Amino acid sequence: MTASIAIFGSAFNPPSLGHKSVIERLTHFDKVILLPSFSHAWGKQMLDFDLRCQLVQAFIEDLAMDNLELSTLEKEIAVGDEAITTFAVLEALEQQYPAAHLTFVIGPDNFLNFAKFFKADEIMKRWQVLACPETVKVRSTQIREQIINNRKISHLTTNKVATMLSENKWYVN
Repeated sequence: MTASIAIFGSAFNPPSLGHKSVIERLTHFDKVILLPSFSHAWGKQMLDFDLRCQLVQAFIEDLAMDNLELSTLEKEIAVGDEAITTFAVLEALEQQYPAAHLTFVIGPDNFLNFAKFFKADEIMKRWQVLACPETVKVRSTQIREQIINNRKISHLTTNKVATMLSENKWYVN
């Protein structure tokens, strides 16, 4: 039987309950790979990659779903400061999992801009693309704003992530 793998790429800057609401709808996949952006294609400023990976790992622990896995693939295939394209990621994952059925999961904001993705047409021909909107409208931006304004974030993300953010003050300037 061919394994089904969902690839959920995001900045995860930081992981939010919005991300969680997408992930919870991917339980029918054998594996769900959470793929933090290493270098954002459109120049988005993000917390250090390794720190975001720590947050994603805590997020995975909080979600306690057997099919979740953190991938640092973007860092592994990065060349200097060049942006990592979805196409490059999917090609690399196809090499890692040659017998798997790969599905790239994107939020509605990225789906509306999908035509701007590098080789968007070829991505659509070679792999499945699933637009999966959040059912909980919590964005990473809200968490960062709450942290900057010294407000509680426990209602916006999972327990371990909230604790790590509160203790380390990563988004405080």
